[in-house]
Amino acid sequence: MTENNSTVLGSETSFKGTMRFNDSLKIDGFFEGNIESDGFLYIEKDAEVRAQIKVRTIIVGGKVIGNIEASEKLEMLESGKIFGNIRTPNLKVAEGVEFDGECEMIRNPEDIDIFSATVSQLKQSVKSV
Repeated sequence: MTENNSTVLGSETSFKGTMRFNDSLKIDGFFEGNIESDGFLYIEKDAEVRAQIKVRTIIVGGKVIGNIEASEKLEMLESGKIFGNIRTPNLKVAEGVEFDGECEMIRNPEDIDIFSATVSQLKQSVKSV
């Protein structure tokens, strides 16, 4: 794990609803609902998450059923299972991952340099945002 976790949902925990947090969250148990954060989410090996997830960074070691959008990075560990679509600018996938869905590599709109790109490059960049 790359960041310290400020909140942990333990292995015996079952939570349903909408989870919003600022810093970081580690899920060891079961979660169902929506997760929204500008922070870091870590899903432990034996955890199960059935949710629509929108976070800055996520590491998946357990099972996720639902779509994931990570504005900075998404990492799938070898024990990770994702059943849903993912959107992120940075993706790291370990050998042995189970993934069933579509992957969209997104760009940061602030990275587009309108003064050095050709018209066709600008059009393509705008379509991918």
